[in-house]
Amino acid sequence: MERNEKYSNSTFETASGSYSKDMAYKRAERRLKELKGFYWHLFWYLVVNAVIIVSSVVVNAEFFNLWSFNTFSTAIFWGIGLGVHALGVFGKNLVFSKNWENRQIQKFMDNDKKRWE
Repeated sequence: MERNEKYSNSTFETASGSYSKDMAYKRAERRLKELKGFYWHLFWYLVVNAVIIVSSVVVNAEFFNLWSFNTFSTAIFWGIGLGVHALGVFGKNLVFSKNWENRQIQKFMDNDKKRWE
């Protein structure tokens, strides 16, 4: 089944404006691409850091200190980047979500109502 057959470009009017199935499909496709990008990033983070740590142990077996900064520096700094990537993908509205905005608006309206009563 072609994409155009399954998701026709029909537009619906809603209270917030028009809604297009094609636009929804493109948003879902973009979201999937973001998720795949993050999971590939995580996969390579795990593989590369495992190789670095294992090779450090094998090469420097007699003088190796597992808990030195050099052993984990790549994992630490790359992990910071991975964490930022995760926030970009999963935490777009983690702190200031629509629910938070609605609660704050309601709180401000309640405060104003109390002040004018």
